[in-house]
Amino acid sequence: MLEKWTPQSWRDLPIRQVPGYADTSALTQVEDTLHRYPPLVFAGEARRLKDRLADVAAGKAFLLQGGDCAESFAEFHPNNIRDTFKVLLQMAVVLTFGAACPVVKLGRLAGQFAKPRSSDSETQNGVTLPSYRGDIINGLEFEATAREPDPQRMVQAYSQSAATLNLLRAFAQGGYADLHRVHAWNQDFVADSPQGERYRALADRLTETLDFMAACGLNSETTPQIRETEFYTSHEALFLAYEEALTRIDSTTGDWYDCSAHLVWLGDRTKQLDGAHVEFLRGIKNPIGMKCGPTTEPDDVLRLIDKLNPKNEPGRLTLITRMGADKVAAKLPPLIRTVRRAGHEVVWCIDPMHGNTISSSTGYKTRIFDRILDELHGAFAIHLAEGSYAGGVHIELTGQNVTECVGGAQEISEASLADRYHTHCDPRLNASQALELAFEVAEALKRERQGRSAGSGVGSASRLAAVS
Repeated sequence: MLEKWTPQSWRDLPIRQVPGYADTSALTQVEDTLHRYPPLVFAGEARRLKDRLADVAAGKAFLLQGGDCAESFAEFHPNNIRDTFKVLLQMAVVLTFGAACPVVKLGRLAGQFAKPRSSDSETQNGVTLPSYRGDIINGLEFEATAREPDPQRMVQAYSQSAATLNLLRAFAQGGYADLHRVHAWNQDFVADSPQGERYRALADRLTETLDFMAACGLNSETTPQIRETEFYTSHEALFLAYEEALTRIDSTTGDWYDCSAHLVWLGDRTKQLDGAHVEFLRGIKNPIGMKCGPTTEPDDVLRLIDKLNPKNEPGRLTLITRMGADKVAAKLPPLIRTVRRAGHEVVWCIDPMHGNTISSSTGYKTRIFDRILDELHGAFAIHLAEGSYAGGVHIELTGQNVTECVGGAQEISEASLADRYHTHCDPRLNASQALELAFEVAEALKRERQGRSAGSGVGSASRLAAVS
């Protein structure tokens, strides 16, 4: 690996998951154009997120990371952004009650356009075309023109991200996130469900608390924390040409920041120690994440941590584990032990989605809600038994009333997947399922907190495992 880092130094190293452009000069022109565009986020915001994540690493806060599997151009609409934001606000309220600590809200929004593929090509009915790699690169339609990588899509992705960020900032700071609106966040198709009723009861308790605080002189006008919320964005740093084009020097520190998002993460398929993606991420000062799947070796993680966080800065690195319900008991404990023995300060975040993807009997890619919960509860129990802090969850979700994941209180069946299956890539939880999951996490956090307070980690771990 190169010792001297520049935003371009990744180009001298092996790279995976890269699209092939027929006209490389057109790609270069688009990169030059994006270099001249304003940053989407600011270095100071990224530093503030890092501070918040340092609190998570210390067990003083909890991370909620969620949003779309892959943002699309076709579904870009303010209502979709609003509804996803609304679900995350609901989940954060539920988790705050469970964790009894601040919840850091991090969206998979405003930049989650590129997707890794298991194969460079796809064959249908004897026709072979390039694989769909996300709207920032090519189109979903199985047609030669759509599947040809088009650099102009980078400009459209930038524009959509800018508009999405503008709306998210307005929602977060303009009064929409005011806790007095807690009842208004409950969507119609969720409100009459068991989860909606459970949320409504919690919202009633919160309203009573706010009324008491107002009587004490603490209200939306005197206490900004009631009226506003911090909301950050994240995506996988997969398409490095785009990431480099939006990397800027912070004028106050002289450090380089990837200004496409507050946090970017290293995918499970691109974390080669001598590869381009690790090289790029080691040089930016944003907080970063790293996916850890069941094939991840603990010693390899140590070497990657040494590259990505050599100063062992709290809040710099989040390890996002995605083992699968059937592998978490065997794969997660050795990883936790190895990292802890080395003394590394990391945020441990659980992704119970990606390791539990299956093909249904009807041909749809899906996820079974109970298996998602199995991995979630299993990971919480393991962290408690190992003496580490399960500091976050990473969820693919949407505010739309989709039918993409099987199960949950709605009892979505394989036969009903076709009713509203809208994802461009992986199946997402709908708002009702996401809220149901939030209540499960809140219960796990409450039990974990009680277990730590009682100083009986192993016994508490057993009780937590019983929940699942």
